Amino acid sequence: MPTKFRPCIDIHQGQVKQIVGGSLGSTRALQTNYVSAKSSSYYAELYKQNNLTGGHVIMLAPIVSKRPQRLFKLGPSHTGFSVNVKYSRRLIIRLDALQVGGGINLSNAQQWIDRGASKVIVTSWLFPNGEFDESRLKMLSDLIGRDRLVVDVSCRRKGNEWIAAMNKWQLLTTMKINKDNLDMLSKYCSEFLIHAADVEGLCQGIDKELVVKLGKWVTIPCTYAGGGRSLADLELVSKLSGGKVDLTIGSALDIFGGSLSFESVVAWNREFAPDALEN
Repeated sequence: MPTKFRPCIDIHQGQVKQIVGGSLGSTRALQTNYVSAKSSSYYAELYKQNNLTGGHVIMLAPIVSKRPQRLFKLGPSHTGFSVNVKYSRRLIIRLDALQVGGGINLSNAQQWIDRGASKVIVTSWLFPNGEFDESRLKMLSDLIGRDRLVVDVSCRRKGNEWIAAMNKWQLLTTMKINKDNLDMLSKYCSEFLIHAADVEGLCQGIDKELVVKLGKWVTIPCTYAGGGRSLADLELVSKLSGGKVDLTIGSALDIFGGSLSFESVVAWNREFAPDALEN
C-alpha cells in the first residue's frame, strides 16, 4: 500500500503556525515559516471536506489551564480552556477525525477522547527527567485503550543514531529510536508519530536514512514529519519505506504559504491511498 499524505494543524499561542522545529523552545529566536490569519477550525473543516483522516493537531504553546483545552466551537466569552490564556478565545476548531497532542497525560487523555479526538498523542509525559517510564505508558494505554493512543517519539540525529527528544525537541532523552524500542512501544499504542526535528519546517527534503529505518522497524501505522515538500517526497517515502510510513507535509503546502498545492496531495490520496479517505 503506498504512503498516505497525513494533514496537520500546529497551534502556537492560539494561532495556526508553521514553525522551524529546531527553533521551538531554543535559546534562539523562534523561526516561523507561516502564521495563518485563519482559525484552526478552518483547517479542520478543510480536511473534513476533503475526506482526509488520520491528521494531527499539535499544541505547541505552554498549557496554562489544568483542564483540557476545548477544541470545539466556544462562545466569545469562554476563557476556561486554553493553551495560552491570552489567546484562548482564538482556539476554535472541531476534532472530526483528528488526533490531538501537546500536554497529554494520564489526567486529561480520556477527556480529550470524550471531546471528540479520534486518538491522543503522548510525548514528553512518558519521559520524566528525560528517562522513559514504561509504567506511565502502560497506565495510559490501559486507561484509554491501545487503539486510541499514538506515541510520539520525535527525534534528533546524533551520529548514526536517532534519539527521542522532548520539551519542544530541545532535550534529548535516553531512548534510542530502534527496532527493539519501537517493538516495545507498539505493545501499548496503535500508531507512531515521528518528527525528524532537525529538518522539521525547513522544506529541504526528508531524512531519507530515518525513513528507510522506520520502514524496516515499524509494525504498526507510522507517520513521519520533517522536510516534506513535494509529491516526489510522497513517492520517495513510499519507495524507501515500502509504503509502511505515511508523510505529513506542512510548510510546503499552499494553505500554509508554500508552493505545493493542497489539491495535489488530496488527489494523491484519492488515487494511490483511497483507504486514507473516509467512506
